[in-house]
Amino acid sequence: MAKYNQKHCSFCGRPESHVGFMISGNDGVYICNDCAVEAGKIVQKAAVPVKSKFDMDKKELPRPKEIKEFLDQYVIGQDAAKRYLSVAVYNHYKRLMQKETADEVEIEKSNIIMVGSTGTGKTLLAKTIARLLKVPFTIVDATVLTEAGYVGEDIESLLTRLLQVANYNVEAAERGIVFIDEIDKIARKGDNPSLTRDVSGEGVQQGLLKLLEGSVVNVPPQGGRKHPEQALIAVNTKDILFICGGAFDGIEKKIAQRLNTQVVGYTANIEKKRLDRNNMMQYIAPQDLKSFGLIPEIIGRLPILTYLQPLDRTALRNILTEPKNSIIKQYIKIFAMDGVDLKFDDEVLEYIVDKAIEFKLGARGLRSIAEDIMIEAMFEIPSSNTKTLHITLDYAKARIEPLKEAVA
Repeated sequence: MAKYNQKHCSFCGRPESHVGFMISGNDGVYICNDCAVEAGKIVQKAAVPVKSKFDMDKKELPRPKEIKEFLDQYVIGQDAAKRYLSVAVYNHYKRLMQKETADEVEIEKSNIIMVGSTGTGKTLLAKTIARLLKVPFTIVDATVLTEAGYVGEDIESLLTRLLQVANYNVEAAERGIVFIDEIDKIARKGDNPSLTRDVSGEGVQQGLLKLLEGSVVNVPPQGGRKHPEQALIAVNTKDILFICGGAFDGIEKKIAQRLNTQVVGYTANIEKKRLDRNNMMQYIAPQDLKSFGLIPEIIGRLPILTYLQPLDRTALRNILTEPKNSIIKQYIKIFAMDGVDLKFDDEVLEYIVDKAIEFKLGARGLRSIAEDIMIEAMFEIPSSNTKTLHITLDYAKARIEPLKEAVA
């Protein structure tokens, strides 16, 4: 009797006992798992391509000047680095749009490496430009990378992040941009052979070569360590633009050594006087990166080398108030959400800049100093009926000086 009471597929007519499982619909309509798969294939073939959020046309293509103007709204100074980034991103878009022509000239990508001391805006530039882009963009940290088989993340994890941003759309990910931060932390630890492997230095650089130059890489979509059974996704890195950034702390000594050895003859003293000893980073060259510990193969795959200027007092002062998301504007908004009108005296802003210069932390130091000044108010004000808050120089000094004495 049960034989006649079985559900039957409304498409192939097979009973429930002859299929894997049955999907029920309205009014007694059923479809078996096999027919559902076949129906999905038919729909996929007939579907009209939907424009992805990463698709673009020539009219939408941002010009280098437009890209730089956008960066100027959020990042103070660093015109040279902005120009390099703007041109690189614009050319990257053009590479994606190029069609096969009779002359068979193929535009190659130009990966970038940005060098600058901490707090000069390398990561901020990358985060800001990501807001403007119509291609998948991700920021990854090189400090967690190790050779395959060691504790840490594999090189392929860079592309896993890019796939996640692109919603696992491989075609979109293959046109994306990857910003590798802290690239200096994978520098070769030394020229002398060691008994232990340099698993987070030269080994990682060797692994990055195939990604930077362009090759098909099998990427674990969920990360390789925790899900070894997953199916790998093949990603071609030929059209992925890589932008690297690093502080390269101490590279100024390498630059100074190179310049001193190059200056010979009766013009030596004149050439030395022309050098700006307070900003040696502007004289950086690929051989300095090699002296620091990057292997020549990596340097060759990062053909565009640019540097970020150290921030002077004027730039630090402007960073506090001028950008769209400046530190002071953020605090004003935070307190405004609690109905509090926040005001700063100009002397307070000057004091914050002075302390940032004293601590030598760059723009990042501005935030930490401002946070020390505001932490007590942010703790007390939300629980009070205060509607206005005026930060004076005496208030700021009262918050910072005890901390300075404690550290001393």
